[in-house]
Amino acid sequence: MAGRIEDYALVGDLETAALIGTDGSVDWWCAPRFDSPACLAALLGAPDHGRWILAPVGNARCTRRSYRGDTLVLDTVWETLSGTVRITDFMPPRCTGEGAPRIVRVVEGIAGRVAVRGELRVRFHHGSIVPWTRATDRRTVVSVAGPDAVHLSCGPGVALDVTPDRTSCEFTVTAGRRVAFVLGWSPSHAPAPPPASPADIAATLRRTLAFWDGWAAALRYEGPAREAVIRSLLTLKALTYAPTGGIVAAATTSLPEYIGGRRNWDYRFCWLRDSTFTLSCLLRGGCRGEALAWADWLLRAVAGDPADLQPLYGVEGQRRLPETLADWLPGYENSRPVRFGNAAVGQFQLDIYGEVLSTVYSAVRAGIALAPAAWDLVASLLEYLGERWQEPDEGIWEVRGPRRHFVHSKVMAWVAADRAVRLARVAGLRGSLARWQALRAELHAEICALGWSEEQGSFTQYYGSRQVDATALLIPRLGFLPAGDPRVLGTVRAMERLDDHGFLRRYGDVRDGGTHDLDDLGGTEGSFVACTFWYADALAMTGRADEARTVFERLLDVRNDVGLLAEEWDPVAGRQLGNMPQALSHVALVNTAFTLYGTRRHDRDRPRHLAVA
Repeated sequence: MAGRIEDYALVGDLETAALIGTDGSVDWWCAPRFDSPACLAALLGAPDHGRWILAPVGNARCTRRSYRGDTLVLDTVWETLSGTVRITDFMPPRCTGEGAPRIVRVVEGIAGRVAVRGELRVRFHHGSIVPWTRATDRRTVVSVAGPDAVHLSCGPGVALDVTPDRTSCEFTVTAGRRVAFVLGWSPSHAPAPPPASPADIAATLRRTLAFWDGWAAALRYEGPAREAVIRSLLTLKALTYAPTGGIVAAATTSLPEYIGGRRNWDYRFCWLRDSTFTLSCLLRGGCRGEALAWADWLLRAVAGDPADLQPLYGVEGQRRLPETLADWLPGYENSRPVRFGNAAVGQFQLDIYGEVLSTVYSAVRAGIALAPAAWDLVASLLEYLGERWQEPDEGIWEVRGPRRHFVHSKVMAWVAADRAVRLARVAGLRGSLARWQALRAELHAEICALGWSEEQGSFTQYYGSRQVDATALLIPRLGFLPAGDPRVLGTVRAMERLDDHGFLRRYGDVRDGGTHDLDDLGGTEGSFVACTFWYADALAMTGRADEARTVFERLLDVRNDVGLLAEEWDPVAGRQLGNMPQALSHVALVNTAFTLYGTRRHDRDRPRHLAVA
């Protein structure tokens, strides 16, 4: 059985990632990319769906673990009755010269004598295909099926025992002894990589540490909770697909929003709506190169007919991401169905036009020059938006039910018009300026008339609704209304209806059990981590800074032992829920830290000009 969601740590090579539990088991790994089929999928089933465990014999959970400094190199320590052993896990970044994805695991004796066991079960295509596995010598094994091959090699003094469905070993380490294992993927038609020597492994570890240390040294944040902010930025870097600059929403699929439920989605893709938050986070943290790459990915992905704009894309900008169900996988703690691909790709989500235009505007404010084609894209998106903004949509929460006039969607349509007006003044697009100003004014008037409820004393989730939605907390941040406006203050007060033991749900009312009335999937979910960070932001903006800091610190306490956050938190069961680690949760952490503790140095460094190519 898989561990709790918060039991997992992440290692990655900037093209894919693996999740490693406190029991020493790699339970999730897709190769060669984030969105490739998994070859280790025990996270969504059982050990026989693919895992790789290295741990002391008889010890289920480690004593402690941590990342080595500001890196993605993970050290896990077991203290046993007979001695102490450390396993160091990492994936060498492929941008440092690695040709293919590899997981490297170094077992090192620290004190005494410790018996260690290892077992690898490779299962291709998300745990459904048992490969042909054979030993090429006593220390090298290859598993092959169709287009995929996985190679396992180990250091001297360890013999691998190979059976048709698994590879295992058992050995003893004493103080100072190191044994390295390397698991690598390659196309099945390619030659097998040569086994790495102990010197090669040591050099690879040094290069990996140097890469992450060098990257983290340029990060810019010196306020409280610095360790949490830096770890969040490192996590965002780890979720970046380096060849294109796209950032996946999470490294996993189908980790449930409530245990045993059906709200299980594939998040191994790039969402447009995360773009504004992410760009702001990267620029604030000093990640200018990543911000440029992210903006470039965005413009490439959305290029074309505005009518074809999608809520999400693949890491290389792929548009076709069909959703399929994996009936051979029982799901995380029997949470079915397990999904690969995401049907939300075909939804109409009005808010994404605002996200794209706001991201373009933020990039220009940061001094990022745009090519003329990008300005043409701005104009075409606004023309299309002007034709469709009065239609209902599926909204930010991607509901699988009837379309509605969601207030947040309309606010983001206003954001699109507002940012276009600002960009027009800079880029000389004055021929369209009057039309965009009129659209902005019309949207603002309608939202204030139909999205505001005197009875509820707040903005509502959709026109005519009685329930509130945490997205309304973004209204002052987006510039739709000033923070001191009575409607903003009333909306922030109304968020108490979403409070669940100090954390916020996305929408509904905790007093009625937090049930969903937007679709027919049933059940409830945990509190939403990013929404709770938004609440802290809104509290700070409306003059309630002490309360904002309390909320922020409460959120920091629910990170796991290595500083990672999933999508949601169950405050009753005290456990994380949803896909892991969640980019939006870490983006929100960074942005809230800057909202609460932004420094004068940061303010001085902020670009104050607009750049136009």
